[in-house]
Amino acid sequence: QVQLVESGGGLVQAGGSLRLSCAHSGRTFTDYALGWFRQAPGKERAFVAAIPGGGGHTIHAGSVKGRFTISRDNIKNTVYLQMDSLKPEDTALYLCAARRDSASVLPSSYDYWGQGTQVTVSS
Repeated sequence: QVQLVESGGGLVQAGGSLRLSCAHSGRTFTDYALGWFRQAPGKERAFVAAIPGGGGHTIHAGSVKGRFTISRDNIKNTVYLQMDSLKPEDTALYLCAARRDSASVLPSSYDYWGQGTQVTVSS
């Protein structure tokens, strides 16, 4: 079983930055690809970014490319999402997810989920 705990959300003004963290425990960290997703009220869960188990090639959604960066620390068993140039439309609950094998953009392909951390961007 894998446990994921997100942190780092909060309220920020447009143009500001936040760094989200997701701590992974329960299984070998490098066996799992990690993804960030977000869900705004009344909307479907949307892919944000993903990184494979060993690091390396990352995937970012077009809406965040150039502003958000996913990374992982395989010593601390933690994945990060650095969010810069935040916009009001980035407001959502941000969730961390894990799956074995390669990174994926599909929420349904992930086996484990955290509870999420709220990000609110004011205009």
